Amino acid sequence: MSKIYITGDTHGDVRRFNTESFFEQKEMTKNDYVIILGDFGLVWDYKGESREERNWLNWLEDKPFTTLFIDGNHENHDRLREMPVEIWNGGKVHKIRPSVIHLMRGQVFNIDGLKIFTFGGASSHDIKDGILEPGDPKIKRWWKDNTKLFRINKRSWWEGELPTKQEMAEGLVNLEKNSWKVDYVMTHCTSSSTTSVIGEGLYGQDVLTNYLQEIKDKLKYKKWFFGHHHMDKQINAEEICLFEQIIRIK
Repeated sequence: MSKIYITGDTHGDVRRFNTESFFEQKEMTKNDYVIILGDFGLVWDYKGESREERNWLNWLEDKPFTTLFIDGNHENHDRLREMPVEIWNGGKVHKIRPSVIHLMRGQVFNIDGLKIFTFGGASSHDIKDGILEPGDPKIKRWWKDNTKLFRINKRSWWEGELPTKQEMAEGLVNLEKNSWKVDYVMTHCTSSSTTSVIGEGLYGQDVLTNYLQEIKDKLKYKKWFFGHHHMDKQINAEEICLFEQIIRIK
């Protein structure tokens, strides 16, 4: 029987999986899994895999477990979408390394008898001052200004943070194939109603939160895990937001 652990955003810093912090790995194998709920952050550099990314991806590959992740808003979605698509445990994936695997949007995976629906992506909250084009003179002026929240197009922000119509349609088709019943839902952001509760009106709705609301209103599931909001908190009996905490579900 596989062991399955889940955690929240890593943003390229995977040191929480060192042996001292995550000692459970001493009894894990490649048939056991750690699932990251978006903003993995190690498929990021716009020039391709950087030396730092390569070192950390190889470090994860050398771990005794298999790393799975859904994408967040802070990923290089252009690079992800250029990778070959494979079928793994019933759903579409990108294999970054043999045991570092991106679980694509709108898929239902069967992992050791558990049905898990995945859907990555989210709207960035740190762009109130805009998405600037490379070379914009404001970048140099704002770079050390802590009051400015901006991103650079195709350098630190990618349009693919929100889903395509095809990805959303595929998700509904896959849920229909599973009679609208899964064990777990794993997303980066969450439904409009839950977002409203968490943000107390601070965060608005978008095409993805509304889509996830549609799913929430129809789907039968045991637990819904999500990241994005940088908190470790149980929202209600079914919904749990994770950030730095690592919890075991199987």
